[in-house]
Amino acid sequence: MYEIGKYTGVNNLGTATVLECLIENPVEKLIVASSMSLYGEGLYKDPEGNVAEGVDRSLERLRAGDWEVYDEKGQALEPVPTPETKKPSLASVYALSKYDQERMCLMIGRAYNIPTVAMRFFNVFGTRQALSNPYTGVLAIFASRLSNGNRPLIFEDGNQRRDFVSVYDVAEACALALESEQANGEVFNIGSGNSYTVRDLAERFSKVLGKEVDPDITKQYRVGDIRHCFADIAKAETMLGYKPEVTIEEGMAELAEWLKGETAEDRVVTMQNELVARGLAV
Repeated sequence: MYEIGKYTGVNNLGTATVLECLIENPVEKLIVASSMSLYGEGLYKDPEGNVAEGVDRSLERLRAGDWEVYDEKGQALEPVPTPETKKPSLASVYALSKYDQERMCLMIGRAYNIPTVAMRFFNVFGTRQALSNPYTGVLAIFASRLSNGNRPLIFEDGNQRRDFVSVYDVAEACALALESEQANGEVFNIGSGNSYTVRDLAERFSKVLGKEVDPDITKQYRVGDIRHCFADIAKAETMLGYKPEVTIEEGMAELAEWLKGETAEDRVVTMQNELVARGLAV
């Protein structure tokens, strides 16, 4: 959110450059790694069971420490699984760049007869993630903090819900999309189909690492963050035969074992300070 030119140059122009190469050197199929971030807030329902889409959180409520999502009547909304049919609501530069990347790949794929599939990954975790990058997956960030004797740092109150999916299941989903002709030109949610609070995830992972510490709940919000979003994976199950296999417990156990041979630089506080200095975390 503060290196906008560099960020969009790498992601957007980088994708355009790859696509120009593919036009000259066509491939049999293209899978683009899209993101759940383009949804913004996930799907919600009001107390009467009506679907609420395109909702957002007001700065006034966030500054008051009221983190949940309300409709125009002031009614609290309940998060429900988000399907591919939900309209995008781009809340960050990252989300904007991923949406641009997804649309560009599908557009050029259609124009130049390159079968293309967009996979909207939810929160991917697993071994070999960049442990020293404070903007990578949340489990890798927690791993970096805990490996350095620090408590996991969590924005807001930690009760925001996300869908965490193993990299193994993501790889399997990509293989299924490569082999399926009916997937061509489609977009798919790739998640676990489950949701967990970020606080619960931090506490579970601390126990797996043998470091039973309470997370550091900052009560800050970050501009561009959303409250709840987790996947409806029915389309991928039906059209691809996708079936997540790796549980969150199994994934965390493998990640903990891999961490024993790794060194991580904890740059989370530096990231937090950079955001605060720019007014992007309050």
